[in-house]
Amino acid sequence: MADIPLDRVAETATTEVEDLALRHPHGWVTRYVFSQDAKTIAIQYTATALAVGFVALFLSWLMRLQLGFPGTFAFIDAAAYYQIITMHGMMMIVYVLTAVLLGGFGNYLIPLMVGARDMVFPFANMLSYWFYLLAVIILLASFFAPGGPTGAGWTLYPPQAILSGTPGQESGIILMLVSLIVFIAGFTMGGLNYVVTVLQGRTRGMTLMRMPLTVWGIFTASVMALLAFPALFVACVMLLFDKLLGTSFFMPSLVELGSRLEYGGGSPILFQHLFWFFGHPEVYIVALPAFGIVSDLIATHARRNIFGYRMMVWAILAIGALSFIVWAHHMYVSGMNPWFGFFFATTTLIIAVPTAIKVYNWILTLWRGDIHLTVPMLFALGFIVTFVNGGLSGLFLGNVVVDVPLSDTMFVVAHFHMVMGIAPVLVIFGAIYHWYPKVTGRMMNDALGKLHFWVTFVGTYAIFFPMHYLGLLGVPRRYHEMGEASFFPPSAQMLNAYITIVALVVGAAQLVFLFNLLWSIRHGREAGGNPWRATSLEWQTPQTPPPHGNWGKERPTVYRWAYDYNVPSVAQDFIPQNMPPEAVALGPRLAAGGVP
Repeated sequence: MADIPLDRVAETATTEVEDLALRHPHGWVTRYVFSQDAKTIAIQYTATALAVGFVALFLSWLMRLQLGFPGTFAFIDAAAYYQIITMHGMMMIVYVLTAVLLGGFGNYLIPLMVGARDMVFPFANMLSYWFYLLAVIILLASFFAPGGPTGAGWTLYPPQAILSGTPGQESGIILMLVSLIVFIAGFTMGGLNYVVTVLQGRTRGMTLMRMPLTVWGIFTASVMALLAFPALFVACVMLLFDKLLGTSFFMPSLVELGSRLEYGGGSPILFQHLFWFFGHPEVYIVALPAFGIVSDLIATHARRNIFGYRMMVWAILAIGALSFIVWAHHMYVSGMNPWFGFFFATTTLIIAVPTAIKVYNWILTLWRGDIHLTVPMLFALGFIVTFVNGGLSGLFLGNVVVDVPLSDTMFVVAHFHMVMGIAPVLVIFGAIYHWYPKVTGRMMNDALGKLHFWVTFVGTYAIFFPMHYLGLLGVPRRYHEMGEASFFPPSAQMLNAYITIVALVVGAAQLVFLFNLLWSIRHGREAGGNPWRATSLEWQTPQTPPPHGNWGKERPTVYRWAYDYNVPSVAQDFIPQNMPPEAVALGPRLAAGGVP
């Protein structure tokens, strides 16, 4: 991690590929619409995903209104409720979190952080966004299709997903499956871009072990997605064939309303295996970029070099590998052989080890750091607390004996949202506040940012902590109405109403973020090139925001890793990656303003 010795600077490895022949825009359309600039594509991904996220937020409000005040809103009947929960889940997991963390941050940060001028395949990169947008349009079109969107649940389990008793079985399920197929085709183009750019597009001196952990997280997640998404792709195609062509990949012999259907010989459990072979890696496809981003936020805002960098890298790779052998812990209630349950319970506990290593290293990075409680840092700290709390409940659910009685209760909803919902969303917010100055050249409003953080952080705990209690009471998930049961105390429904009120408040707080995001574009304080005094390459560009090509005439040369903060005997409390060793000023430590 140390500087290159002065007599070996010339021996620094050259870039693996020649500079890209950039296709510069020639008008408004090629600059902002059909752009091949990865930064513009990143903004397109993020803006589209945020729009989908606000639709999903509105759907969650409708769900909570029904659960908190059942029967009050006549338009939320049982069919509408199941359609709402299906669309909310699929939108958030695939079309928001995956799109923002890989399509958004991956496109913007990878070329800048590795010193590239753009993605290696700019045209394919542009196509990947338009495939994503097409997938979103197809998905949203199901709201206006005959019968409305599918109500099969976000897992789309057959046989009920395509049978007549399920809401949206006419057109909704078809549009959902086609949308997922288009999304995966688009992501494949994007994912190959991320992987090849990291491996072949790095600048002079940027070895793999000098890359920021954000790049490692996005790179590993992209490799995982390229291996996991094909399982979902073939599952969607096969289920589409069962629906449209009458095949029986997943459909067993069935009798419906007294009539025997023409299906026979299919296996619904096969779909579950295919879905969860994608589904559990998907958790870490979202989590690993978040892990990398949090590592960079903590190092920058605590002014400390990341503790155990190599260990963090190997932990990311270990998590990526292990995530492919834990999928069936989602299927304990499917009737699997107990020995399989034992195997997957064991691997679930094993994957917690590299995850715990990352948490320990974050804490040790913070230890004795010069912690600045900026808005990005608050969101990073909130992520650590939330991910640990959500992960602890995951240890319970990873145990077969505990999972079986809790599997269909609100306990699972609480756990899943803490780990897969709230934790990565906190990272996304923190990352936007952190890199917004690089994208726009202006700072977001600090007071509004802190208001947004505290309402969101405290509010989400007020929502999901009580859900664990409801789950332990046996309150079921996926139910349109809780109903009456002897084991539900009267407080259970009161708690549901309380959760609904808090959810409405927390959802409204996101409008503060949206206002801050848009208002600061023109009215935010000018940021300068490196407002956080960070070391990584994206903050060392000649211009802010960076133009197409990023680096002007010459790409940078890298001399060290990305975490040289508070180096002893160095005047500044940070050393940029591209600063030559002979240019590093030695002497007493200077304050932020350059005063000893």
